[in-house]
Amino acid sequence: MEKNTKRLTRIARHKRVRKKVSGTQKSPRMSVFRSARHIYVQVIDDIQSATIASASTLDREFRDKKTGGNKKKAAKWVGQEIARRAQEKGIKEVVFDRGGYKFHGRVKILAEAAKEAGLKF
Repeated sequence: MEKNTKRLTRIARHKRVRKKVSGTQKSPRMSVFRSARHIYVQVIDDIQSATIASASTLDREFRDKKTGGNKKKAAKWVGQEIARRAQEKGIKEVVFDRGGYKFHGRVKILAEAAKEAGLKF
């Protein structure tokens, strides 16, 4: 049995989704990656292969806040922050790319926080 079966199935699922999901300049792709400790999100224009905005739990502003190790609160902060940063660049609508993860838990909280902060999916 393969050692990283869970990881490899997530990558395969992500590749299947990426065949269908692509970001444009008008509505870029909002891509999520989560690790055991952190969560990262980028707003990407796939046509120009450029990252427009990004936010993660490694950002200095987040580290100054200290959420006390609560990953769900961290995901909510990252969702609000990416919405704020994207709107500063004039982006109001995005295509959500969950990165092969199930749409629940931290990924869902991040998406809902971004929606509440004004991004349209």
